[in-house]
Amino acid sequence: MSYQPKLEPLFSQLGWLALIAFALLTLIAVPSLYLVVPDGSNFHISSYTVTLIGKIMCYCIVAVAMNLIWGYAGILSLGQGLFFALGGYAFGMYLMRQIGQDGQYQSDLPDFMVFLDWSSYPWHWIGTDSFLWAIILVILVPGVLAFIFGYFAFRSRIKGVYFSIITQALTFAFMLLFFRNETGFGGNNGFTDFKRILGYSITAPGMRATLFGLSALLLICVLVLSRVLMKSKFGRILTAVRDSESRLMFCGYDPIRYKLFVWTLSAVICGIAGALYVPQVGIINPSEMSPANSIEIAVWVAVGGRASIVGPIIGAATVNGAKSFFTQAFPEYWLFFLGLLFICVTLFLPLGIVGFASKLKKKFIN
Repeated sequence: MSYQPKLEPLFSQLGWLALIAFALLTLIAVPSLYLVVPDGSNFHISSYTVTLIGKIMCYCIVAVAMNLIWGYAGILSLGQGLFFALGGYAFGMYLMRQIGQDGQYQSDLPDFMVFLDWSSYPWHWIGTDSFLWAIILVILVPGVLAFIFGYFAFRSRIKGVYFSIITQALTFAFMLLFFRNETGFGGNNGFTDFKRILGYSITAPGMRATLFGLSALLLICVLVLSRVLMKSKFGRILTAVRDSESRLMFCGYDPIRYKLFVWTLSAVICGIAGALYVPQVGIINPSEMSPANSIEIAVWVAVGGRASIVGPIIGAATVNGAKSFFTQAFPEYWLFFLGLLFICVTLFLPLGIVGFASKLKKKFIN
């Protein structure tokens, strides 16, 4: 008889309760307090809070995607910020087309194209007035780039610090490319001043609540997908790639296929997160491709705990919550705090917040 591994539940009972509570809170409670409760009430949630939480949830999605490749496959990428920004730019082109003649120059072209004295859209803007085509681009552009890059990188056995350096260089190259006005992406100003989505005002409370709910729903779906993958045979092979790729090859497995799939999947998830991020914050520019942003994504995962389901979410929420506070109260000290946080996690919390909590649980309960 062949060995059949014991089927384990997708989540523990406590995990399911936490997931359901999060869904009720983000899909029902927060939108209701924002839309239904009047402004003067103590229970009303402001537009700023809804936008801030929605933005942080997009970051949490990116952190889960980063954990898929770094936490489980051992692939440390410093280029996830690139895929996040590409998804944002792909959807941003649709948002710019939706401005119509409501811009400063009252032209069918975006203001930056009129300023550059362009008479028509570049070839890569063709079809971007279609919402469906914009969604396809959000998935296709990061996915195709990740697949092509990963195919050649993994076939060349590039890994470890060399892979990290190459992904960082790729991100920096794209950032410089998008800074140029000739590329047709708005130069250093990027895309901003969005007006509407599918004919509805982008600043309307209903649209804000919809984008917030979509961000929460995507986070839940990505979390469940990550758990399903890691509980399957695919997940066990992926962790084997991380722990000992040479032994896995000796057993007859080809690690390239597994690494390429999870690498491309992670890029697509980052692109979708970027598409949800842009209409909520109202701007996308090449600074989102900064290598520092990709390094910060790795910090989120390290702080929360690699190779854990909720660790990246906790890390992203913690770091970005602290960032929102510091950049308002003490903006000059934020980078110092981020560096101190990374050093403390490296020295004292090598398994992150989740690993530290697990150690405390074993120590005091067992």
